[in-house]
Amino acid sequence: MEPAIRAVALTKRYGRARGVSGLEFDVRRGEVFGFLGPNGAGKTTTIRLLLDLIRPTGGQLEVLGVEPRAGGPALRRRIGYLPGDLRLYESLTGRELLTYFAALRGADDLGDAPELVERLDVELDRRIGALSRGNRQKVGLVQALMHRPELLILDEPSSGLDPLVQQTFLELMREAAARGATVFLSSHALPEVQEVADRVAVVREGELVLVDSVEALRAKARTRVGVTLAEEPPPGAFALDGVEELRRDGNRVELAVAGEPDALVKLLAAFHVVALESREADLEDVFLGLYGERTTGAR
Repeated sequence: MEPAIRAVALTKRYGRARGVSGLEFDVRRGEVFGFLGPNGAGKTTTIRLLLDLIRPTGGQLEVLGVEPRAGGPALRRRIGYLPGDLRLYESLTGRELLTYFAALRGADDLGDAPELVERLDVELDRRIGALSRGNRQKVGLVQALMHRPELLILDEPSSGLDPLVQQTFLELMREAAARGATVFLSSHALPEVQEVADRVAVVREGELVLVDSVEALRAKARTRVGVTLAEEPPPGAFALDGVEELRRDGNRVELAVAGEPDALVKLLAAFHVVALESREADLEDVFLGLYGERTTGAR
């Protein structure tokens, strides 16, 4: 089966400025694909290319089997999109806005909107301009999901949502994938991505750093270990292969451990250990490991 998204050597330049360079990845049908990177890494540029809001400088791009420019409005009707900088018609009520979007898509009714409105607790009869940021975001989610699109492209979708609504959003993403939709999820909320994504791509300064499954990335990440000793350890006390001392505060030392901690446990036997904490590596550890240096320049 052809992928939902295929990028080959995808490049976008803004004059002499860099956008993205040589991106190569596939997004499989029916998966939740996390697209990660700090501000300026090139995430928004990539999303705009997917939606034909801008055109590539080089390379190839297919979305749902067609090149975005050739797909035209027919392709856009198969996509649900929520931008990171959400702007809605502020003079309309939520109900009027959803009716408008349904008509744009050629739909005879509001599709799944009534159920989504109930689950997300959306205020439909107030003007968009009078709604809080979180309530506007909920209206944006409903318009993206209401027509059961084959592909969801979501840019910071949980921004402004309270924790309970965030959980509902995650449920909706799982349900969309379960019925065969593909989710392209760009987010700074790493725990959110870790909870729902099948695979993750990481971009840095406009270039693709890696693409892998969440579980594989977690397996490669380093475990964080906090050790409190009865006395302050001497410098270099934890100089072992695969062990890095991250910081120390008096008798407490925080370490990062790659692989099995057996050698560290044996070394600690020579000390009086007052407390020991260990935290399993997660996607945030992977991300921070890749972005130890500040990056700038891409849009």
